[in-house]
Amino acid sequence: MDPSECGVVELRRYLLRPGRRDELIELFEREFVESQEVLGVCLLGLFREEGDEDRFVWFRGYRDLESRIAALQGFYEGPVWARHARAANATMIDSDDVLLLKPITVYERAEDHGAERQPVEVAISEVGPLPAPDPGFRPLAHFETLHAENGYPGLPVRDANVVVTVGTGAPAPGAPDALRLRLDPTRRSFWP
Repeated sequence: MDPSECGVVELRRYLLRPGRRDELIELFEREFVESQEVLGVCLLGLFREEGDEDRFVWFRGYRDLESRIAALQGFYEGPVWARHARAANATMIDSDDVLLLKPITVYERAEDHGAERQPVEVAISEVGPLPAPDPGFRPLAHFETLHAENGYPGLPVRDANVVVTVGTGAPAPGAPDALRLRLDPTRRSFWP
């Protein structure tokens, strides 16, 4: 699915057991990319969080809330997760830091990002006026909280009222108290 078709996006930030992040990424990229994409999921980004070697962050998109429920049921109740759930869960301490978002704007990915993957800058701010971006900031997407019932309670989402700005080049604009993440894309990340 094209990222511009995602009406619902999850921002998932996992705390992993010490030293297990690359193990989860290898398993994820080998087993969980195509098995979710075939269900209509758009994996926008898979990242290592800079400054915290035990954090894995990813963005997962769906056409709408109904397709989110169908995709989650298909994946988490399907054969691929059944085979690999124990190994994936063994790497995790906490996988419940999840925001349910809707896009304000999703930009096209630049096709030529050079040989090196670019770090992605994310700012998660309480809703309110945000400062203008630095001239070097290149936006990838802007999201805001999707206030809707979580139709798949097996995967909790955090109650929040936020704006999420994602881009490259310079720090993402956000409120002074914004949570700022600098993320290194994995080999299979769509962004950047």
